[in-house]
Amino acid sequence: MATFSGVMSACMSYGLAAGDPIRRITLSHGTQAAVARLRCWCWCCWALYDEFDLVRDSEYPERQWTRIFLRPPTGWNYFFSALAGTVWYFQFFFYTMGETQMGSYKFSSWTLHMASIIIFSSLWGIALNEWKGAGPRARHLLAYSLAVLIASTVIVGYGNYLGIANTVQAALRR
Repeated sequence: MATFSGVMSACMSYGLAAGDPIRRITLSHGTQAAVARLRCWCWCCWALYDEFDLVRDSEYPERQWTRIFLRPPTGWNYFFSALAGTVWYFQFFFYTMGETQMGSYKFSSWTLHMASIIIFSSLWGIALNEWKGAGPRARHLLAYSLAVLIASTVIVGYGNYLGIANTVQAALRR
């Protein structure tokens, strides 16, 4: 699952990069730079849904997958599904706005975004006792993984800081 998620994350990043002509068109029509890439998200998510639909129809031609549910979802399921979808969308909304502020260092924005998602979701899992029944090996792997992610985030941030500092110093020398 982690490998699949990593590959699909890279595909989403590639889809956004390939959607740059859409962003330029929206900018030419007066859209603010902070939200211009949101049109690319619509196309990326539509393509993702289209692929899911294609796989689902090829594996289950009679759409038998709907018969898996023994009873229809309750109102709380709809509420939490809508809440999860809204939060999921807003993460990309704010990511897109932040990416526009990174200038020539926006190449590192996707890495920072994905690392932040993993770090904060893992910390929420710890806070909500989701790791309560895990053994010591799993806890050590979680701690090690979080330390690696935090260190990599610091390194990327420090590298961006050095790049900006060098750019500013070069501009001041002129």
